[in-house]
Amino acid sequence: MTIQDELNATIKALVQPGRGILAADESNPTIAKRFKAVGVESTEENRRQYRSLILGAEGLGEFVSGVILFEETLEQHADDGTALASVAASQGVVPGIKVDKGKGPMVNAPGDEITEGLDGLAGRLQHYKELGARFAKWRNVYHITDINPSRTAIEANAEVLARYAAICQSCGIVPIVEPEVLIDGSHTIERSADVNEAVISEVFHALRRHRVELETMILKPSMVTPGNATGKKASPEEVAEHTLRVFRRVVPAAVPGINFLSGGQTPEEATLNLNAMNSGSAQPWNLSFSYGRALQEPAQKAWAGISSNREAAQAALVKRARLNSLATLGRYSADLED
Repeated sequence: MTIQDELNATIKALVQPGRGILAADESNPTIAKRFKAVGVESTEENRRQYRSLILGAEGLGEFVSGVILFEETLEQHADDGTALASVAASQGVVPGIKVDKGKGPMVNAPGDEITEGLDGLAGRLQHYKELGARFAKWRNVYHITDINPSRTAIEANAEVLARYAAICQSCGIVPIVEPEVLIDGSHTIERSADVNEAVISEVFHALRRHRVELETMILKPSMVTPGNATGKKASPEEVAEHTLRVFRRVVPAAVPGINFLSGGQTPEEATLNLNAMNSGSAQPWNLSFSYGRALQEPAQKAWAGISSNREAAQAALVKRARLNSLATLGRYSADLED
């Protein structure tokens, strides 16, 4: 199979109506915070047990086409010795891998950050591919203030995302490109829309410069919402209107899938907003989800580190996945929560 054949097969498996991507790639510090909230110590064994639990949830593959894993998870095994990537694949869920090395302050751009990890990426991708990964994810973040993100940050982050995506495709790995415009702040929904448009527009300029094949990549953006410090919530219809307007302006129709991050929304909010995106006229892209906390939070609460809660936790995860599957088809309603 050629590299092009690999890319085509993976994107076909990932982008399917009614299915989305589970983000289970939390770094150790992040998952420690999630575990602490449910009274669980973040040890390597507890992380292995939990991720084995979610990847083995019966029926998950009906609603989830791919899962983004943390590097530690890609090396781990279930109790019976099966590699966790193979546990996912046995359900028809394509294993993927988070490959960035985290973010840090951007020099001479106060308030802006940039993501690291390009050095040695091609070699790491080959290793991850041998362990079963078929796609990758790289996240850059953008803060909204009166002066952020700066033009320098917008251009530099776009360049990093494009270089990452080009390296992935050269290795036969489908890239998920994640330019996350953060919800933190007191900005209006209009200001969020302006920033998202500027950021995503520059990302696609950079992707073209680096000759990234748009047909075999996935965009993972934020939804356009007001800042979380405003005390105001936009309706799902408002979120959908502003978000889709931005995408129609700057996202080429060649991109097969847009899989939203949840970005601080509650599980219910993320599902409602996704449903609103898919309730109007047809769009040129498959609009789906790539949620982390908005999919996993109910499962983590049900599990709470107790082995006898395994089935309840799996049921909670599959329920959340099923509801978001309905949202990708515009068929979700809040009364389905009960």
